[in-house]
Amino acid sequence: RGLASIASDITPVLVPDGEKAKTMATMGKVHDALVQQGVDRKAVLVVVGGGVIGDLAGFAAASYLRGIRLVHVPTTVVAQTDSAIGGKVGVNHRLGKNLLGAFHQPALVAVDPDALATLSRRELRAGLYEVVKYGVIASAELFEQCVRTMPALLDGTPDALLPVITTCCAIKADVVTKDEREDGLRRILNFGHTIGHALEAVTHYRLLRHGEAVAYGMRAASAIAVARGTWSVGDDAALCAVLDGMGPLPAIGGLDVSAILDATRRDKKVVAGALHFVLPTRIGDTTIVTDVDQRQVRLGLAAIGLG
Repeated sequence: RGLASIASDITPVLVPDGEKAKTMATMGKVHDALVQQGVDRKAVLVVVGGGVIGDLAGFAAASYLRGIRLVHVPTTVVAQTDSAIGGKVGVNHRLGKNLLGAFHQPALVAVDPDALATLSRRELRAGLYEVVKYGVIASAELFEQCVRTMPALLDGTPDALLPVITTCCAIKADVVTKDEREDGLRRILNFGHTIGHALEAVTHYRLLRHGEAVAYGMRAASAIAVARGTWSVGDDAALCAVLDGMGPLPAIGGLDVSAILDATRRDKKVVAGALHFVLPTRIGDTTIVTDVDQRQVRLGLAAIGLG
């Protein structure tokens, strides 16, 4: 079929952007549109947008008629390198991020770095924090590439972006292939997310971009790992130097530490009462531990100016 013929069958459904819109109520509006348009099980839901829209509409696709096909067209760095790949879809609950969701693999993910050209510098930078994350957890070569090319990455230079996006996609696909349901290996992708998600929750998803919260979370996890003796001071300094060089993060100094600690205890990575915490061991490798206590979490929070 020609493109014009296909386009004639497409009915757009527009939803608000931003984490504050990633709710069951917003997803209900997508369901309403699908029902009103008589969408059947042979339909394909094409999702164009960033990670929030991908998660939200992906969950709508997973739950409508017990699952219809899904295609992602990610338009942010976070979505192109991470959230559109792997089949995790869901929405936030008022008490925590991504507490409601499913695994629903897309039929296709169409990544085009040219789609990033309209991003603001802050949005682009927020996504690049996730790229740095991939370097820390799985590829020292990618980490060094970020160090070398960060000015070009921050400028949105396509020739700099394409290779790091490709590498991140390959890492994510490999991890998900080995552990689709996050029973073990896939948890490494949560480096920086435990405290990062807590920061998002206590600020009601309004102060920080997701990648900015992850940047704070990585710094906190790095400090915890140094204190435990499993991560060198030199690697901690290298990570912090890259993050510092990317520009200032929004100030979080006035946040309630007790509320953040409560949010970490409600994290979806808590299994049988134990919080699975991802800590770096060297650039390109991590470990998953279940014995990070509240004192150590406080230490990590202190490292990012809280407490």
